[in-house]
Amino acid sequence: MTIREKFARYTAMRRAVRQLEALDDRSLRDIGIESRAQIRSAIYGA
Repeated sequence: MTIREKFARYTAMRRAVRQLEALDDRSLRDIGIESRAQIRSAIYGA
């Protein structure tokens, strides 16, 4: 994977985190994220 691809992937993941952080708690639960602490692990797979 090139640096450009890595940066694009990182940027996309950060965007996804920001989008999920903008949702309310009920919307997060509806998509299977029980708490805000799980947002990053849902995106990064940790």
